[in-house]
Amino acid sequence: MSLLNVNDVSYSYDGIVNVLSDVSFTVEEGRIVGLVGPNGSGKSTLIRNIFDLVRLQSGSIRIGSHEHALPEAKQLGMYLSSNDYLPEFLTAREYISMMGKLFDLDVDHDEVIGLFRKFSMEGRYDHLIEDYSHGMRKKTQLVSALVMRRPLTIIDETLNGIDLEALHLAEKEFRRVRDAGRSILLCTHDFAVLERLADRTLFLDLGHVVYDEPTKDLVEEHGSLAAMVFDYLETSQR
Repeated sequence: MSLLNVNDVSYSYDGIVNVLSDVSFTVEEGRIVGLVGPNGSGKSTLIRNIFDLVRLQSGSIRIGSHEHALPEAKQLGMYLSSNDYLPEFLTAREYISMMGKLFDLDVDHDEVIGLFRKFSMEGRYDHLIEDYSHGMRKKTQLVSALVMRRPLTIIDETLNGIDLEALHLAEKEFRRVRDAGRSILLCTHDFAVLERLADRTLFLDLGHVVYDEPTKDLVEEHGSLAAMVFDYLETSQR
Protein backbone atom coordinates (compact mmCIF):
# COMPACT_ATOMS: atom_id res chain seq x y z
CA MET A 1 0.00 0.00 0.00
CA SER A 2 1.07 3.59 -0.62
CA LEU A 3 2.08 5.46 2.51
CA LEU A 4 3.04 8.74 0.85
CA ASN A 5 1.41 10.01 -2.34
CA VAL A 6 2.72 13.18 -4.00
CA ASN A 7 0.72 14.15 -7.07
CA ASP A 8 1.51 16.96 -9.53
CA VAL A 9 3.03 19.26 -6.91
CA SER A 10 4.41 22.56 -8.15
CA TYR A 11 5.79 25.33 -5.99
CA SER A 12 7.19 28.81 -6.55
CA TYR A 13 8.62 31.26 -4.02
CA ASP A 14 8.18 34.27 -6.29
CA GLY A 15 5.15 33.28 -8.34
CA ILE A 16 7.28 33.21 -11.50
CA VAL A 17 9.90 30.44 -11.42
CA ASN A 18 8.82 27.03 -10.18
CA VAL A 19 11.13 25.38 -7.65
CA LEU A 20 9.00 22.24 -8.10
CA SER A 21 7.24 21.40 -11.37
CA ASP A 22 4.53 18.72 -11.43
CA VAL A 23 6.38 16.40 -9.06
CA SER A 24 4.69 13.03 -8.54
CA PHE A 25 5.86 9.90 -6.73
CA THR A 26 4.82 7.42 -4.06
CA VAL A 27 6.47 5.75 -1.11
CA GLU A 28 5.08 2.31 -0.39
CA GLU A 29 4.83 0.73 3.04
CA GLY A 30 7.99 -1.08 4.13
CA ARG A 31 10.30 0.67 1.68
CA ILE A 32 13.39 2.87 1.78
CA VAL A 33 13.35 5.44 -1.02
CA GLY A 34 16.37 7.57 -1.78
CA LEU A 35 16.04 11.22 -2.75
CA VAL A 36 19.00 12.75 -4.59
CA GLY A 37 19.71 15.89 -6.55
CA PRO A 38 22.15 18.80 -6.70
CA ASN A 39 21.78 21.88 -4.52
CA GLY A 40 18.84 23.91 -5.77
CA SER A 41 17.05 20.89 -7.20
CA GLY A 42 14.02 21.36 -4.95
CA LYS A 43 14.57 18.54 -2.45
CA SER A 44 14.16 20.65 0.70
CA THR A 45 11.17 22.51 -0.75
CA LEU A 46 9.57 19.16 -1.54
CA ILE A 47 10.05 17.97 2.03
CA ARG A 48 8.66 21.24 3.40
CA ASN A 49 5.57 20.75 1.26
CA ILE A 50 5.11 17.18 2.48
CA PHE A 51 5.17 18.30 6.12
CA ASP A 52 3.00 21.39 5.52
CA LEU A 53 5.83 23.74 6.49
CA VAL A 54 4.94 25.81 3.42
CA ARG A 55 1.44 26.12 1.99
CA LEU A 56 0.75 23.74 -0.88
CA GLN A 57 0.20 25.77 -4.05
CA SER A 58 -0.87 23.08 -6.50
CA GLY A 59 -1.28 19.33 -6.64
CA SER A 60 -2.01 17.07 -3.68
CA ILE A 61 -0.12 15.20 -0.97
CA ARG A 62 -1.51 12.38 1.15
CA ILE A 63 0.12 10.54 4.04
CA GLY A 64 -1.69 7.30 4.63
CA SER A 65 -5.32 8.01 3.82
CA HIS A 66 -5.15 11.60 5.03
CA GLU A 67 -4.56 14.93 3.34
CA HIS A 68 -1.08 16.01 4.40
CA ALA A 69 -2.10 19.13 6.36
CA LEU A 70 -4.49 17.26 8.67
CA PRO A 71 -3.40 16.35 12.22
CA GLU A 72 -4.01 12.67 11.43
CA ALA A 73 -1.44 12.84 8.63
CA LYS A 74 1.10 14.65 10.78
CA GLN A 75 0.88 11.90 13.38
CA LEU A 76 2.08 9.41 10.77
CA GLY A 77 5.30 11.14 9.79
CA MET A 78 8.49 12.43 11.38
CA TYR A 79 10.99 14.83 9.81
CA LEU A 80 14.70 14.84 10.64
CA SER A 81 16.20 18.04 9.23
CA SER A 82 19.67 18.63 7.85
CA ASN A 83 20.62 20.93 10.72
CA ASP A 84 21.28 19.88 14.30
CA TYR A 85 18.96 22.40 15.96
CA LEU A 86 17.67 20.86 19.17
CA PRO A 87 16.43 22.57 22.36
CA GLU A 88 19.72 23.07 24.16
CA PHE A 89 18.05 23.85 27.48
CA LEU A 90 16.70 20.26 27.67
CA THR A 91 18.43 17.00 28.43
CA ALA A 92 18.09 14.27 25.82
CA ARG A 93 15.69 12.45 28.13
CA GLU A 94 13.50 15.57 28.36
CA TYR A 95 13.66 16.11 24.60
CA ILE A 96 12.68 12.55 23.71
CA SER A 97 9.95 12.59 26.38
CA MET A 98 8.58 15.76 24.77
CA MET A 99 8.62 14.12 21.34
CA GLY A 100 6.75 11.15 22.79
CA LYS A 101 4.03 13.45 24.10
CA LEU A 102 3.68 15.06 20.66
CA PHE A 103 3.03 11.62 19.18
CA ASP A 104 0.98 10.41 22.18
CA LEU A 105 3.54 7.70 23.02
CA ASP A 106 4.90 6.35 26.28
CA VAL A 107 8.64 6.37 25.64
CA ASP A 108 10.57 3.28 26.69
CA HIS A 109 13.56 5.03 28.22
CA ASP A 110 15.42 1.75 28.72
CA GLU A 111 15.25 1.27 24.95
CA VAL A 112 16.58 4.78 24.40
CA ILE A 113 19.43 4.22 26.86
CA GLY A 114 20.29 1.05 24.95
CA LEU A 115 20.41 2.97 21.69
CA PHE A 116 22.52 5.69 23.28
CA ARG A 117 24.94 2.96 24.35
CA LYS A 118 25.03 1.53 20.81
CA PHE A 119 25.69 4.98 19.38
CA SER A 120 28.62 5.50 21.80
CA MET A 121 26.76 7.99 24.00
CA GLU A 122 26.51 5.90 27.14
CA GLY A 123 25.94 8.00 30.26
CA ARG A 124 24.92 11.12 28.31
CA TYR A 125 21.12 10.66 28.26
CA ASP A 126 20.56 12.99 31.20
CA HIS A 127 23.07 15.62 30.08
CA LEU A 128 22.01 18.94 28.60
CA ILE A 129 21.94 18.97 24.81
CA GLU A 130 23.95 22.20 24.84
CA ASP A 131 26.94 20.10 25.93
CA TYR A 132 26.60 17.73 22.97
CA SER A 133 28.89 17.79 19.94
CA HIS A 134 27.47 18.14 16.43
CA GLY A 135 27.71 14.38 15.91
CA MET A 136 25.96 13.62 19.20
CA ARG A 137 23.07 15.90 18.27
CA LYS A 138 22.70 14.15 14.95
CA LYS A 139 22.69 10.77 16.67
CA THR A 140 20.09 12.02 19.14
CA GLN A 141 17.88 12.98 16.19
CA LEU A 142 18.27 9.48 14.75
CA VAL A 143 17.52 7.81 18.08
CA SER A 144 14.40 9.92 18.53
CA ALA A 145 13.07 8.75 15.15
CA LEU A 146 13.85 5.11 15.91
CA VAL A 147 11.90 5.14 19.18
CA MET A 148 8.94 7.16 17.83
CA ARG A 149 8.32 4.43 15.22
CA ARG A 150 6.37 6.61 12.82
CA PRO A 151 5.06 4.85 9.68
CA LEU A 152 6.99 7.42 7.62
CA THR A 153 10.31 9.03 8.50
CA ILE A 154 11.89 11.59 6.18
CA ILE A 155 15.59 12.11 6.75
CA ASP A 156 17.18 15.18 5.16
CA GLU A 157 20.99 14.87 5.28
CA THR A 158 20.82 13.97 8.98
CA LEU A 159 23.57 11.37 8.46
CA ASN A 160 26.10 14.11 7.73
CA GLY A 161 28.46 14.58 10.64
CA ILE A 162 28.18 11.18 12.29
CA ASP A 163 31.13 8.80 12.52
CA LEU A 164 31.51 5.66 10.41
CA GLU A 165 30.57 3.31 13.24
CA ALA A 166 27.36 5.26 13.86
CA LEU A 167 26.60 5.30 10.13
CA HIS A 168 26.96 1.52 9.98
CA LEU A 169 24.65 1.16 12.97
CA ALA A 170 22.12 3.58 11.47
CA GLU A 171 21.98 1.50 8.29
CA LYS A 172 21.25 -1.63 10.34
CA GLU A 173 18.49 0.19 12.22
CA PHE A 174 16.98 1.52 8.98
CA ARG A 175 16.75 -2.03 7.65
CA ARG A 176 14.90 -3.01 10.82
CA VAL A 177 12.50 -0.12 10.25
CA ARG A 178 11.80 -1.43 6.74
CA ASP A 179 11.43 -5.03 7.96
CA ALA A 180 8.81 -3.80 10.45
CA GLY A 181 6.73 -2.41 7.57
CA ARG A 182 7.59 1.25 8.10
CA SER A 183 9.13 3.50 5.47
CA ILE A 184 11.95 5.99 5.09
CA LEU A 185 12.48 8.73 2.50
CA LEU A 186 16.23 9.27 2.73
CA CYS A 187 17.65 12.46 1.26
CA THR A 188 21.44 12.26 1.07
CA HIS A 189 24.46 12.99 -1.10
CA ASP A 190 26.03 9.74 0.10
CA PHE A 191 25.23 7.62 -2.94
CA ALA A 192 26.99 4.55 -1.54
CA VAL A 193 24.54 4.51 1.39
CA LEU A 194 21.61 4.55 -1.02
CA GLU A 195 23.12 1.77 -3.11
CA ARG A 196 23.24 -0.35 0.04
CA LEU A 197 19.84 0.64 1.42
CA ALA A 198 17.37 2.15 -1.00
CA ASP A 199 14.76 0.06 -2.77
CA ARG A 200 14.09 2.95 -5.13
CA THR A 201 15.87 6.20 -5.90
CA LEU A 202 14.21 9.43 -6.91
CA PHE A 203 16.46 11.90 -8.74
CA LEU A 204 15.26 15.50 -8.74
CA ASP A 205 16.82 18.33 -10.74
CA LEU A 206 15.53 21.88 -11.20
CA GLY A 207 12.23 20.82 -9.69
CA HIS A 208 11.64 17.96 -12.12
CA VAL A 209 11.70 14.21 -11.51
CA VAL A 210 14.50 12.90 -13.72
CA TYR A 211 14.50 9.28 -12.55
CA ASP A 212 12.25 7.28 -10.25
CA GLU A 213 13.35 3.67 -10.57
CA PRO A 214 14.56 0.70 -8.51
CA THR A 215 18.05 1.49 -7.25
CA LYS A 216 19.50 -1.77 -8.52
CA ASP A 217 18.23 -0.99 -12.04
CA LEU A 218 19.84 2.45 -12.00
CA VAL A 219 23.13 0.99 -10.80
CA GLU A 220 23.04 -1.73 -13.46
CA GLU A 221 22.34 0.83 -16.18
CA HIS A 222 24.80 3.56 -15.12
CA GLY A 223 27.39 1.70 -13.05
CA SER A 224 26.62 3.70 -9.90
CA LEU A 225 24.24 6.35 -8.64
CA ALA A 226 27.06 8.88 -8.73
CA ALA A 227 27.64 8.14 -12.43
CA MET A 228 23.91 8.48 -13.09
CA VAL A 229 23.79 11.93 -11.52
CA PHE A 230 27.02 13.29 -13.00
CA ASP A 231 26.34 11.90 -16.48
CA TYR A 232 22.93 13.54 -16.48
CA LEU A 233 24.26 16.88 -15.27
CA GLU A 234 27.03 16.89 -17.89
CA THR A 235 24.61 15.97 -20.66
CA SER A 236 21.88 18.43 -19.66
CA GLN A 237 24.30 21.25 -18.81
CA ARG A 238 21.37 22.31 -16.59
